Amino acid sequence: MGENKDIHSLVDHLFRHESGKMVATLTRVMGLNNLEAIQDIVQDTLVTALNTWRNGQLPDNPAAWLYRVARNRAIDLIRRGQRFKEIAPEYAYTLQSDFALSSAFHHVFLESEITDSQLRMIFACCHPSIPMESQVALTLKTLGGLSTSEIAHAFLTNEETINKRIYRAKEKFRNQDVHLHIPQGEELSDRLDSVLKSIYLLFSEGYHSSHPSHVIREDLCHEAMRLCLLLAEHPQTNLPRTYALMSLMCFQASRLSARLDDNGHIVLMKYQDRERWFRPLIEKGHYFLRRASEPFEVSTYHLEAIIASIHASASSFESTDWKSIYGFYEKLNLYQPNPVVALNKAIAAGYALGYETALQEISAIDGLYGNPVYQVSLGEIYHKLGQMDLARKHYEIALNITASEAVRQLIQNKLSDLG
Repeated sequence: MGENKDIHSLVDHLFRHESGKMVATLTRVMGLNNLEAIQDIVQDTLVTALNTWRNGQLPDNPAAWLYRVARNRAIDLIRRGQRFKEIAPEYAYTLQSDFALSSAFHHVFLESEITDSQLRMIFACCHPSIPMESQVALTLKTLGGLSTSEIAHAFLTNEETINKRIYRAKEKFRNQDVHLHIPQGEELSDRLDSVLKSIYLLFSEGYHSSHPSHVIREDLCHEAMRLCLLLAEHPQTNLPRTYALMSLMCFQASRLSARLDDNGHIVLMKYQDRERWFRPLIEKGHYFLRRASEPFEVSTYHLEAIIASIHASASSFESTDWKSIYGFYEKLNLYQPNPVVALNKAIAAGYALGYETALQEISAIDGLYGNPVYQVSLGEIYHKLGQMDLARKHYEIALNITASEAVRQLIQNKLSDLG
């Protein structure tokens, strides 16, 4: 039983880390118009892995096994199906012989080509003919391996809406001549914004997971950082905002091991053991933040990275420069006005300007009533102001609307603190 659980965990881990690579690489040969079939191949490969490996046939290199099985399935499908005669133009010659077909797939599964395929794929998902929200949803689904419910949580919407967005994006691939390439000039700059937003949301889903049993999903955080590093290391995409996002994720990821205690309970930043913050990642965060300053550019990622750097540089919660943090949240709210930024600004106001100001700001926010973090934050502010009945009311609202066991435990502890 325990061994099967380990196999499930391994396949889930590989799905997060390898499925996007396989989809991108197979698409390089088979073309974007065959994306549905490619995703079916990858899904079938992972199901085969689960069934084969739990029978005691675990390979020495599981990732290589997946690539080989996916490649062979793709070759078989191309050989059998007339529908695949319209594969990617540069690989059309492969249909002439089995040897050419096998050689083409062998070539694109080389490590350097896998990296290139992912970059091409992520920019294809963010093609300008596809609406921005559909671009990001498709990228998270195709390259990030997120479920529809996870994407819906990231967008603060429902699964039906996300399914429609992804369907419309795939329709564009089927009906338009979208190529797998890295764009140039102004087109690159425009499409990079969608790419970076996808990576940001992927990291956020890992850092604040919507999964009821996992408040943190480090695999998603690491996958987002891996994709962003590909962009940071590529001469066409290593722009200041790319470095700024990489910096932000390094600072945030440095705290991952301190955010839960040994029992899996949430540890708020105020109570985290800062000795457990991973210093090498903090240093990387500062390094990428310096790189983000040349040439001069200001993006939301710059502002968020600066806020994260202030937290990372403080020796204690009490010594944190909250007034500077509040000031940067004000700027961020001008660049990117939305309820979540406004909530973070209100929380910072409590430490920088006092809880009366925080109450005024948080009470002015619309659209977050059903968000547990909003209700907990409101409860904490009332608690600080000595209004215990109102604090209890909002903690109980949060308790009723959260699906996370770890968050429920945190709220129960806050209710206990009220006496």
